Amino acid sequence: MKYTLLFLAFIIFSCNDKSQQTDTEQIAKPITIDTKKADYLYTFAYTCIDQEYPNKLGQVLGDSTYLKTPKELHPTFYGCFDWHSAVHGHWTLVNILNTYPDFKEKDEIIKKLQATISKENILKEIEYFDDVHNKTFERTYGWAWLLKLAKSLKESNIPELKALDKNLEPLTQLIESKCIEFFKKLNYPIRVGEHPNTAFGMSFALDYAENYSPELAKVIKERAKVFYQNDKGCPINWEPGGFDFLSPCLEEATLMLKVLPKKDYLTWLDQFLPGFRTQPSQYISPVEVVDKTDGKMAHLDGLNFSRTWCLYQIGKALNNNKMIALANTHFNDSYSKMDTGEYAGAHWLASFALHALKAGQ
Repeated sequence: MKYTLLFLAFIIFSCNDKSQQTDTEQIAKPITIDTKKADYLYTFAYTCIDQEYPNKLGQVLGDSTYLKTPKELHPTFYGCFDWHSAVHGHWTLVNILNTYPDFKEKDEIIKKLQATISKENILKEIEYFDDVHNKTFERTYGWAWLLKLAKSLKESNIPELKALDKNLEPLTQLIESKCIEFFKKLNYPIRVGEHPNTAFGMSFALDYAENYSPELAKVIKERAKVFYQNDKGCPINWEPGGFDFLSPCLEEATLMLKVLPKKDYLTWLDQFLPGFRTQPSQYISPVEVVDKTDGKMAHLDGLNFSRTWCLYQIGKALNNNKMIALANTHFNDSYSKMDTGEYAGAHWLASFALHALKAGQ
């Protein structure tokens, strides 16, 4: 009787253990893009890439002749409130079509993209960057997204989008050269949770450079090691700042994943974020936006999405289900609250959500 009870207990425990393993595996399965999500996300970008106002120009005025409308200054990227959001709005539409070539709104999307990414418009964009007062415009956040857009156009199987890559190419080359010049002369990395974050800019630019710019890839890898290889004990418990849409610690960890061999990376990561690999949920959890009408506070929804793509990339590379499960909770927390009708988030969050989904593929 004693042995019978022990055997039954073993069977029950084994079944429960297998059930728990199955649940864990399901929780740790990355959330990926599907047609329903694509249909939902495209509307945000489609609506705003040619919505000129409200608009935050961020320009330096040389004299009164600089006072022009957003569309006059930036005939390609004048929508979505600011230049960089217009760039990743274009990226969003391109990637939805790349993922679903027969997307129901394909013709309308291509028509809009052809109207904005024309040869003439791109030359005007270059003219703006060549101005003596605006040479550092959108450094490095907008630059990084521009290279992301170029990569997506280059890798598209849709002929109309491939043609747009040729139109964009002169601006792509200019931004590429600006990145090389800046990363070479930058002595100290910028470790904030907003646009100038160096690790974010390098990471996105490296995704492009690995296939399309050996010189830029070489510069990024060399400078990333100079900036970050000796970093230890990143204070992730200090995050987030009230206006963050990037995690300084996770963006750096994601960049170094792309720079270091896996064995070296594991050693580096355990020194950089001690204990994070084993119990990531003890260090971070999804953040809450209190006022979605406040453009700065709305950044925190973006933080949930950017943490998602970092956790997916690291978790998948290291086969770490705890990181992937934590990524899922971050994604779900903000995805379920996107459609508030507030332009403070609507003009840019779709791109962050889509990039997070793509990281899970």
